[in-house]
Amino acid sequence: MTIKHLLSINDLNGSEISSIITRAISSKPMPYNNLLENETVGIWFEKPSLRTRLSFEIGVKQLGGTTIYLDKDNIGVGSREPIRDVANVISRYIYAFIARTFAHSTLTEFAKYSTIPIINALSDEEHPCQTLADLVTIQEKFGTLKNITIAYIGDGNNVARSLACGAYQIGMPFISSSPEEYKLTIDNEKINQSIIHEINPKKAMSAADVIYTDAWTSMGQEAESEIRKKAFQKYQISVEDLNSAKDNAILMHPLPAHHGEEISQDLLYHKKSVVFDQAENRLHAQRAAMEYLFK
Repeated sequence: MTIKHLLSINDLNGSEISSIITRAISSKPMPYNNLLENETVGIWFEKPSLRTRLSFEIGVKQLGGTTIYLDKDNIGVGSREPIRDVANVISRYIYAFIARTFAHSTLTEFAKYSTIPIINALSDEEHPCQTLADLVTIQEKFGTLKNITIAYIGDGNNVARSLACGAYQIGMPFISSSPEEYKLTIDNEKINQSIIHEINPKKAMSAADVIYTDAWTSMGQEAESEIRKKAFQKYQISVEDLNSAKDNAILMHPLPAHHGEEISQDLLYHKKSVVFDQAENRLHAQRAAMEYLFK
């Protein structure tokens, strides 16, 4: 059996992403099956988590399996034991491994030595599970992904990178708006060239069906917080921005949000916000992704 990892959204092509989206939506009324009956999935997080841990643990249970949470201090990856050793051991015990880590290289090394599927639950480079949930949400709200333009406002971070790559795979226009020093870049030149860079956030939002933002300071960047607040002060999304956007435009945010920074106070509760639908769809998208990877 060929092992399928999900380390990057680019591990999936457009057809595979579409299939996962369709399955995520269609399985909502009846999410339960026995795909993982008598199987255990390991969950290991170096970073704190609310939505990711909850959605994966519930998703595995809905597929008939059980989870075991592996505390980062008990494993001591790269310090107490080399990644290669850990990967070989866990491959003998569990069915799949879901990891949230600071360095993407940790995931690639796990995948190199693992004989079980590895899923990226967030790294410094990508957040593919978030992108799947985002695309599920957009499909539900618009009934299509065709000709739906996403404007990402803010830091060109891991969430932005995965979302831009996912949009490229599906064929969706993607606008990125950020200060030059925080500009989104993709290693894949074709994908990089497909991104429309617009330094003026209001101009970017006026052209968008989906207005998307994320925290200006990610986990591990706390020392840069004040510098980033100054750099991004013109990139806050306000009520006025949403009111002047397209009538059917939606606001998306992967959470957690910093009210008063990347969004104005209470903007998550604006009539155009679909943020909590988006959060719910983490469960459905990840369950569908596991069905695809584990079948």
